[in-house]
Amino acid sequence: MTAPLQPLGDYVVAQAEEAQTKTASGLYLPENAAEKPKTAKIVAVGKDAKQVKVGDRIVYKSYSTTDVKVGGDEYILVKEEDILATVK
Repeated sequence: MTAPLQPLGDYVVAQAEEAQTKTASGLYLPENAAEKPKTAKIVAVGKDAKQVKVGDRIVYKSYSTTDVKVGGDEYILVKEEDILATVK
């Protein structure tokens, strides 16, 4: 899949993933859990992004994104410095 947005600088374009409702051990999480992980899959990277690539799953700061809707699809723009980790 190619993103309809091409990020500039060290920004990445990603699609947010749904919050998990069940843990790896099989426990169901309540819908109003205090803090759900913010994870997304990268669909495009800017030319200055050094540590991530298209296809990586990331954890990002929850208040550091810009939400964009293009053609019915929702994307987030995140600065590389606001990415906290990659998910294996």
